[in-house]
Formats: sequence, C-alpha cells, structure tokens
Amino acid sequence: DVQLVESGGGSVQAGGSLRLSCGVSGYSSQDYCIGWFRQTPGREREAVAAIDTDDRATYYANSVKGRHTVSLDNAKNTAYLQMNSLKPEDGAVYYCGIRQYCAPASWGRAREYDYWGQGTQVTVS
Repeated sequence: DVQLVESGGGSVQAGGSLRLSCGVSGYSSQDYCIGWFRQTPGREREAVAAIDTDDRATYYANSVKGRHTVSLDNAKNTAYLQMNSLKPEDGAVYYCGIRQYCAPASWGRAREYDYWGQGTQVTVS
C-alpha cells in the first residue's frame, strides 16, 4: 500500500519557520513527484510547491516563492517543505501528494495526484 505520512506542523508566530516532512512508502516507481498543498475550511486545496525526484525540478506558488523551499532526501524517501517568514495567511492544513511526474503545466492540480497524506496543521498567529 502507498503511504504518505506528514509531520512537522504546529503553531508559530508570524515571521517564524517550520519544516514539514512527508515520508513515502509503497509507491510503484522510484521516480515520482511530491506536491505540497494546503487547505482551509470551505476552500479548495491550494498548491504550494512540488519537486520531482527524477530531475529535482521544483515548482512554487507565487504566494510562497522566495520564502519556502521544497527538497528531497532520496535515501530516506522523504520530502521536506521548509517554510520561512510565515504569515497568518499561511495557516492551513498542509498535505503532501504523490504522482508519477511533475508536469510544469499541471503540477498544481490537486486532482492529478494519486495519493495523499493525512495532513498536518500549521497555525500562524
């Protein structure tokens, strides 16, 4: 079974930092794309960033570009989202999703991801 397990959420003051982790197991391919998304009540899941294990290409939403960094540790099958200079509007449940590859034109489409983690809450005050 494919499993994605997020961790690292919490409460932080504006301007602070958090690092989220997404552990991957059971995916059929050694190469894949991990996408980070966030969601607040009543709103659609919003793309934050993505990274492709094959070429390490990264993608960012304009709202987080320059503040957040997505990375991979292939040996640990873990993706990370380093979030800096956090703002109250960054507060949400953060999810990681997995798909075969990150297409530049569609990396931010939640419906194209095959599996999702359970989510981790980020609160910024």
